[in-house]
Amino acid sequence: MRVVVDLSRCEGYAQCAFLAPEVFRMHGEEALMYDPSADDARREQVLRAAAACPVQAILVDQLEGRASSAEAAAP
Repeated sequence: MRVVVDLSRCEGYAQCAFLAPEVFRMHGEEALMYDPSADDARREQVLRAAAACPVQAILVDQLEGRASSAEAAAP
């Protein structure tokens, strides 16, 4: 799974760090640090964290799932 945070949108509300502390953490009061290649075992936590972001700054992508979907759609 790939996680991307638009740090220019992030305002440091820290909802993500509360919901998925193994992936997101605050460094100081406003700087967010995160694991861009989080383990798929944490997918549910990361998706909840992304949904809880008040400014919708978190994007979650599953690279393997995309390839499988593209292959399934091919004739």
